[in-house]
Amino acid sequence: MDKFDRQILALLRADARTPVSHIAREVSLSRSAVSERVRRLEADGVIRGYHAQVAEPGAGSGVQAYLELFYKDTRCLEHVARMRAFPEIRRCCGISGETDMLVYVEAPSMARLSEIRAAIEGYPGMQRVKTHVVVQEWAM
Repeated sequence: MDKFDRQILALLRADARTPVSHIAREVSLSRSAVSERVRRLEADGVIRGYHAQVAEPGAGSGVQAYLELFYKDTRCLEHVARMRAFPEIRRCCGISGETDMLVYVEAPSMARLSEIRAAIEGYPGMQRVKTHVVVQEWAM
């Protein structure tokens, strides 16, 4: 399994119905190369199936949060590459000020948000992670 396989898997985890043409553009491979990799991942048992995630009636859409990352002696791009491993991470922004990076997460549960945060806290050079859970959102 190489970086292309990992990128393909991350895209399929985020949306199993992502068209091969879109995946090919995202990972910079041809459609036929992506199709062959997906077939191989299926044959090897890495991809075991495709499932619909169905929310229970009245259930919320999970947890939304912003993570403020503070790190030393590393560059944003090093951490952005690591963030791509989490399909729940929707956006990474290098920002000005004391915070080095702002990360937007849409997780299915608080438990999963905690797992993501713990993984990020373990990254080399990470000093601190500050979490802001979205309580309410207004359309603009």
